[in-house]
Amino acid sequence: MAGVDATLLKDLDRRGLINQATGDGELTQHLAECRTLYCGFDPTADSLHIGSLVPLLTLKRFQAAGHKPIALVGGATGLIGDPSFKAQERSLNSPEVVDGWVEKLKRQVSQFIDFDCGENSALVVNNLDWTKDLSVLDFLRDVGKHFSVNNMVNKESVKQRIQREGEGISFTEFAYILLQSMDFSELYRRHNCTLQIGGSDQWGNITGGVDLTRRQHRGKVYGMTLPLVTKADGSKFGKTESGTIWLDASRTSPYAFYQFWLNTADADVYKFLRYFTFLSVDEIEAIEDADRERAGRPEAQGILAREVTRLVHGDEGLAAAERISRALFSGEIAGLSAGDLEQLRLDGLPSSSLPAEFGGQSLINLLVEAGMAPSGKPVKDALGRKAVLVNGETVGLESNAEPQSVFAPGRALAGRFFIVRLGKKKYHMFELAG
Repeated sequence: MAGVDATLLKDLDRRGLINQATGDGELTQHLAECRTLYCGFDPTADSLHIGSLVPLLTLKRFQAAGHKPIALVGGATGLIGDPSFKAQERSLNSPEVVDGWVEKLKRQVSQFIDFDCGENSALVVNNLDWTKDLSVLDFLRDVGKHFSVNNMVNKESVKQRIQREGEGISFTEFAYILLQSMDFSELYRRHNCTLQIGGSDQWGNITGGVDLTRRQHRGKVYGMTLPLVTKADGSKFGKTESGTIWLDASRTSPYAFYQFWLNTADADVYKFLRYFTFLSVDEIEAIEDADRERAGRPEAQGILAREVTRLVHGDEGLAAAERISRALFSGEIAGLSAGDLEQLRLDGLPSSSLPAEFGGQSLINLLVEAGMAPSGKPVKDALGRKAVLVNGETVGLESNAEPQSVFAPGRALAGRFFIVRLGKKKYHMFELAG
């Protein structure tokens, strides 16, 4: 069919994005025509995190190649919780909480796929729509009868839980595979959806759906898994000292998001460029070659940070992230907006309120009490070598370095903020008491 990019799977393979696929090589031929595919996202919080970016961007890649993507938000499965490779039972959330998360995730996934591009326009669906009125007896008769308990307990994700001493698995989570398999069967029936994608931990659930669709509708459908993102040093991807990196700007600001990618290790950055950007593999290989020949820090991290931040937060979010990064690096922070400063506080920049009266307190003591140094000597040394900046202005040991002068209200950014930099990397935000 015209308009379908036949090189899609080859590109995904070059990027390292294909982990497993059903069909014994038939998927390439199947995708020679416009097909409908889906990926599910369970609402386990009010935002997706960057671990969801690989499947989200893969849906976008399929749509760009001419296929029709469906993003399924699991209003039903989110009430149960997927046990796949989890060490213990999830806490169950109330229907009201999950419903609120579903609406937020619907808006979030909608950023990545196009809903107005002709016959391959995207859809967002909620699996609660076909489960909320389903009786237990109908579910057991129509879905449960197609599943062998013997096969279910032998699936690796379930087997690990059963064999883990003191944990086990509840019937609720054990039945999760039936619900997700039913999703595939329903989407095949309703939208002729013939492909499900998901992380490699979803292989058992995906093959369950492939089998159920065949049994219920005699439908030929396929599954493909994507690699779970890992870091070369073995640490968990998407986590920092300050916590999870979220896609929602109110939970992880564009600046913090940008900094996360900017700090990617050299051992990971080229893989992440393949996973998380739409640069061609040839372009990424050229970046890698240029970095290898260049002395000093590679440029790949900056390219990765710009590309992914623009994808998630748009040009405006990227501009704010770069503006704050430049200002903090250079010390020229007078141009930061009130929104930029609030963003820094959201990101966990150490902060505290200034006392209403300083009394006889010195600037040195104030900075030590704020945790900028373990004692007064490093602060005094920094003041002596002009290495203390307040709102971008150098502060020295002279008499005008008294707190009441340094933190005079007329010098505050946005009328209430002071950012102190001690040395090259240590920052603290002081705020005038309201």
